[in-house]
Amino acid sequence: MIVFLPGYMSDMEGGKAVALDAWAAESGRAMLRLDYGGNGASEGRFEDGTLASWRDDALLLIDSLTQGPVLLAGSSMGGWLALLIALARPERVAGLVGIAAAPDFTEWGFTDADKALLRTEGRIAEPTPYGDQPYVTTLAFWESGQALRLLEEEIAISCPVRLLQGQEDPDVPWEIALRIARQLRSSDVQTLLIKDGDHRLSRDADIALLIRTVASLLDNL
Repeated sequence: MIVFLPGYMSDMEGGKAVALDAWAAESGRAMLRLDYGGNGASEGRFEDGTLASWRDDALLLIDSLTQGPVLLAGSSMGGWLALLIALARPERVAGLVGIAAAPDFTEWGFTDADKALLRTEGRIAEPTPYGDQPYVTTLAFWESGQALRLLEEEIAISCPVRLLQGQEDPDVPWEIALRIARQLRSSDVQTLLIKDGDHRLSRDADIALLIRTVASLLDNL
């Protein structure tokens, strides 16, 4: 079973999720796409969500809708969630693919001025090239992220991990993928750097690489 975890302010109708789902259907593979609370088709307000609550949403769906081993594919924030889910369900997660995975972005992705503004105003709203709505970060989300940081110590995940990372990504420095790889306990970790790749990694060639990566992992599980 493949489980796709979208990024921040993204949903299960994104290009990578839909393409991977179509490949899974053609290949006779089961796949679960999901929207966290307040995202996409799910009920609730986006601004009420936190990293912990979205992790728990995904865990609830995995626990209630799937059986047996799962392979997690997480994009950006979804990559952070994939790591947290693998830590919470080590007996279920047999493999993990991170696409511009962004663990700890509440730490390295915010300036001191941003953090001060969050503490005083309770939220930050910024324009984003990825959609029409402003990119909103709440203090509750930021605090949740800070409490769930992973990169400062060993990440106790032992399953195979593949990290796909664009070196032209304006949002996640490509060095983050190397930090993740270094901190993972697993000895079966591969980091694939796409020299001209952006943050989304949703070009045809990028999606083909994602599918090949997922297929290869599944074949060896």
